[in-house]
Amino acid sequence: MNVLFITLDQFRGDSFGAAGHPLVKTPTLDRIAREGVRLERHFSQSAPCAPGRAALYTGTYQMNNRVVMNGTPLPAGLDNVALVARRAGYNPTLFGYTDQGLDPDQADGDDDPRLDYYEGILPGFSVGLYLPESQAGWFQYLRAKGYEVASGWIPLLIGEPERPAEDSLSGFLTTRFMEWLEHQDGGWFAHLSYLRPHPPYAAAGEFSKMYDPADVDLPIAPVGPEFRHRIHEYSLRLRARAAPTDIDQMRYLRAQYYGMISEIDFQLGRMVGAIEARGEWDDTLVVITSDHGDQLGDHGLIQKLGFFPQSYHVLGLWRDPRSGLAGKSINAFSENVDLLPTLCDALGLELPAQCDGRSLSSLMAGEPQGWRSAAHYEWDFRKDWIRQHDFDWSPDQRLGTHNLAVSVSDDVGYVQFGDGEFKCFDVKADPTWRTECVDSDRILLAAQEQLVWRQEHLGRDLTDMLLGSQRKGRWPARFTKGLSTRGLSPAAVP
Repeated sequence: MNVLFITLDQFRGDSFGAAGHPLVKTPTLDRIAREGVRLERHFSQSAPCAPGRAALYTGTYQMNNRVVMNGTPLPAGLDNVALVARRAGYNPTLFGYTDQGLDPDQADGDDDPRLDYYEGILPGFSVGLYLPESQAGWFQYLRAKGYEVASGWIPLLIGEPERPAEDSLSGFLTTRFMEWLEHQDGGWFAHLSYLRPHPPYAAAGEFSKMYDPADVDLPIAPVGPEFRHRIHEYSLRLRARAAPTDIDQMRYLRAQYYGMISEIDFQLGRMVGAIEARGEWDDTLVVITSDHGDQLGDHGLIQKLGFFPQSYHVLGLWRDPRSGLAGKSINAFSENVDLLPTLCDALGLELPAQCDGRSLSSLMAGEPQGWRSAAHYEWDFRKDWIRQHDFDWSPDQRLGTHNLAVSVSDDVGYVQFGDGEFKCFDVKADPTWRTECVDSDRILLAAQEQLVWRQEHLGRDLTDMLLGSQRKGRWPARFTKGLSTRGLSPAAVP
């Protein structure tokens, strides 16, 4: 089987046709949903990009991988999707970016230049096209075509509406993948990591005019100041996070976001066409998700942050032609940490001991017994606190209180803050998360569920081992592989 592993950056789970959006046109994503499984209530585990991707790539929650912000190093001892692919015999090849910082223990001294940026490539990937934040490859491509482009990735993306979609960032990545594909003999593994529909909110070419702002619905309004948590109130005061208060500007922003989604869908259509032309579409496993969502004006916010589900509910598509599953929708809660275990199942590999997620195979086969009753995600805002207080970066324990964890069930959305505060929203009565639950019994049950979730997923990559005379036989392969990532030789294990 070929494997096509696609991430779309900042893609909300409700913003495509198969999810029931009344306006956005996404024929390619809709087709993949018809030919596979759509995960209706699929959640990323953190935001922004690096934390969300760390959870996705390693199958671990933030509380275990500890990648809490863009720039936090990814621990070298963690297994990941690229290393899994290599064990299955693939040469996994990246087109785009993974945003994973180097573990300082792996650096060549304090002067190692890889410590100066967090946009490193996930260990295990070969590179077909590397697109860090500078977008240098695309920048050079545009210059070579005669475009006058300003320096910096934000101005470059703001200019997307003035250029045809064939020269867009997403188009550039898709073309490079298709060129690479021409030289493959089959049995390939490609990770296409698209930046869009990440802001700035400016769709490419004709897609910038695809949706009339007058046809776009308005977002969920925020509750009054007296009902807001201080994190919500603080975010509303930040220019980069506060949504436009002018209705016309808000409609325009959402129209551009939807245009970016339709353009991405168009580029995915080109990709599918190229695979079909090779006669390989029925031999290709397709996985599509996002690192996180976008508030898109809901609750007065844009970008990705805080505790509202719009920043974490993402699309989830799984298409395996061998499974016989087509057009199936799963309403149970699924998470990005589930995708690595599911991929291991599909490739016939043992599940890494570190994984917090569970394989979706039984759920997709119609066996939901014992499945989770809530989705979970985390957000760490210590960086904001440091900025507010001009705080020197040090091992001060106060930093550990500036985070939150959320459990979303059919009944409530429970938010536990690191300083001991909590909020509980009655999502059964009001799915917009503007009505707080005041039933102490329901709140207690939600708090207990989250506590049990944390206890169940305590780090365990070494906890199932016993040393000395208690050890029977040899350790399983997943443990000896873990030793090699820690600098020990599996051959040296007695």
